[in-house]
Amino acid sequence: MPYHWVRRPEEAPEKSGASSREPVAELVLWPHRSLPRTGFVGFIAATAALLSLPLFAVLGTKILWGLLPFIVLAVWAIWRALSSSYRTGELTERLTLHRDRIEIVRRAPDGTELRWHANPYWVSVTLHATGGPVPDYLTLKGEGREVELGAFLSPEERRDLAVALRAALSAARS
Repeated sequence: MPYHWVRRPEEAPEKSGASSREPVAELVLWPHRSLPRTGFVGFIAATAALLSLPLFAVLGTKILWGLLPFIVLAVWAIWRALSSSYRTGELTERLTLHRDRIEIVRRAPDGTELRWHANPYWVSVTLHATGGPVPDYLTLKGEGREVELGAFLSPEERRDLAVALRAALSAARS
């Protein structure tokens, strides 16, 4: 799953002895990565090896020097596209739930942060089956604003997350 609970609601300290600074739950979300870094290196190496196979037929001829720049350019373009994809995948969303405050910090790949906070007692979790930019669009509404959460997750993951968030909010309210 491209999210994990740093602290689960059931691990929260008891209300009587807990400080308000201690989070009830903490969640980190990130876009799914189907190709890990080691796979990235392997893919580039395999691509370079396969693209260089036709060069063996023209070794020692002038044709080699005509084909070589295009093969190098093709490998560079693939490397550049995958690197760009990894950079855009550095997006993270962190939800921190306290008994008196919920906060979402969305950090973009360029380092900019967007913050939203509200009183968890008034926050509602909504799963929009239709009408959103993605199927099963997940939003949290509170303090007069509605913010999306996990738009990069699959519809099943957003549905599971909505159930877990409702349970976490219920635990924070009690």
